Amino acid sequence: MKNAMNADHQALFTAYIRPFAKYPVLQQRVLTVLQALPSDVQLDFVEDPRFGVAIDNYEPGKGWSLWMPTPGLDGNSTRCVVLRPKLNSATEEFANYVIAHEFAHAFLRNGGWGEITDVEQAADALAASWGFHRPEQSGWALP
Repeated sequence: MKNAMNADHQALFTAYIRPFAKYPVLQQRVLTVLQALPSDVQLDFVEDPRFGVAIDNYEPGKGWSLWMPTPGLDGNSTRCVVLRPKLNSATEEFANYVIAHEFAHAFLRNGGWGEITDVEQAADALAASWGFHRPEQSGWALP
């Protein structure tokens, strides 16, 4: 089932996938997962200026940098999802699961879900409810 989003929200999805321009497979995977999320989740993301998606740019010996909004006046923290470039070469099933799992953390604000208080289990359960189940094997492609 396709979620109904207005043109402004679709434009924000474009902004969310822009950081992955050097990784076209990953860029498409991020967009695919975003578009598969329930409408209320999509709206939660696009209506929160503290939500964002970034690529991990770690370089051995140099470190990494990440720009994200500061916590809001209400104490709410940034909801930035940072994905690793190697998801570009991972299996599709595994990459989509990881992306959905990280989006679940952002949606849950790194908290529990229902009666699930462990944040990792909560993110797994929510991602599974969206149709992205944890694969049996890791899915990381060999270099």
